[in-house]
Amino acid sequence: MSLEQFGYEDQLDRALTLGDLIVYGMIFMVPIAPFSVFGFVWQEAKGMVVLAYLIGLTGMLFTALSYAAMSRAFPLAGSVYAYVQRGLHETVGFLAGWLILLDYILVPALLYLFSALALQPLLPGIPAWAWLVGFVALNAAANVLGVRVTARLYKMLLALELLTLALFVLFGAIALYKGQGAGRLTLAPLYDPQHFSLTTVAGATSIAVLSFLGFDGISTLSEESTGARNAIARATVLSLVLIGALFMVQTWIAADLARGMRFSSADTAFYAIAARAGGGALRITAILAIVISFGIANAMAAQAAVSRVLFAMARDRKLPAVLATVHARYKTPYVSTLLVAGVSLLVGLFFTHRVDDLTRVVNFGALTSFALLHVAVAYHYYFRKRSGAWFRHLICPLAGLGVILYVLYGMDPMAKILGGSWIALGVLYALVQTLRRRNGATPLSIPPG
Repeated sequence: MSLEQFGYEDQLDRALTLGDLIVYGMIFMVPIAPFSVFGFVWQEAKGMVVLAYLIGLTGMLFTALSYAAMSRAFPLAGSVYAYVQRGLHETVGFLAGWLILLDYILVPALLYLFSALALQPLLPGIPAWAWLVGFVALNAAANVLGVRVTARLYKMLLALELLTLALFVLFGAIALYKGQGAGRLTLAPLYDPQHFSLTTVAGATSIAVLSFLGFDGISTLSEESTGARNAIARATVLSLVLIGALFMVQTWIAADLARGMRFSSADTAFYAIAARAGGGALRITAILAIVISFGIANAMAAQAAVSRVLFAMARDRKLPAVLATVHARYKTPYVSTLLVAGVSLLVGLFFTHRVDDLTRVVNFGALTSFALLHVAVAYHYYFRKRSGAWFRHLICPLAGLGVILYVLYGMDPMAKILGGSWIALGVLYALVQTLRRRNGATPLSIPPG
């Protein structure tokens, strides 16, 4: 299915294979992501960390299937913006794009802060702002140079993350069966009847689900895929399943190792567990791996994703047209990339001492856009196209919608307030744009899918 069918022409570099896309998805989600949020999930879940990740995986799997379905119908760089716009309604599509921007624009800043906080115990003399500037500059440069450069970097960085994870799993399992923590693997991290409640698990899942955000970013590279049939769809589902399995293995071992421990800070809880498993050397290895994974690998992938969404929305004149400018040599949306770099730096500086608030707001943007995506899948395939595939095109998206609404219900009230404010700002922007078009600007015409 060519871009010409949708009224566009190829402008980006089609260089990514199925393997490249899977690596990108895994890098975006970060195989060792639970290292940084384990303490927060542990507190909220009353120790049932694995259950929180399992529920999160289930909800995200339904969402991944919806992304896969829409990527086949609309192979465009705009991701959920393009899918909801063409599958449901143009105005709702703008809202979905606006919501995912809340996630994508804030995620790089959040990742830089996670990395800066992890480095503070090792290098206390270097201020957080210095790390922010360094990470932003490095990732912006790599993304401007193009997907061929970043694809090679992703493979090396993924190998480093998987090696670190293997070391923790190995030393953690040995420590467990030598009597540390619970002394063995137990069922408590999956289900503890003494502490289980729907409210508890919902609150924990709203944090754990942050670790899964990123599989959706694969769809932003649709116009840079080499065009293999179903490549985006397959990479989306496969990368999520692989990451989900890795998350549950590492958190199961960590939760049983943590039995009896008292943490001085939720930020550093996992590093204390790593020290129990393999001493100071493993603790430092885990910290450095998180810094590289979040501050470089994950942030680089996030910056690539948001620049593609901005590119797609600007190409449709939903945002300023300059954001759709593509570099003549590197074939990258470099103006959008540089804008994201600047915003990430400013947001990072503002939220330096309020990482928890930033984490919850990021989740709100992603989850609400996913909810709109599920509605679009059901409407486009089951009602508009009358596919007849009731399980795949009706039950699955409705199930995914239900899980996401459940997680949103358990989300922190402040996140809902801040997220609602972002929605109100988007609605106001859309109204202003509508009035401008009515006063003489040429209305946007979206070619039919």
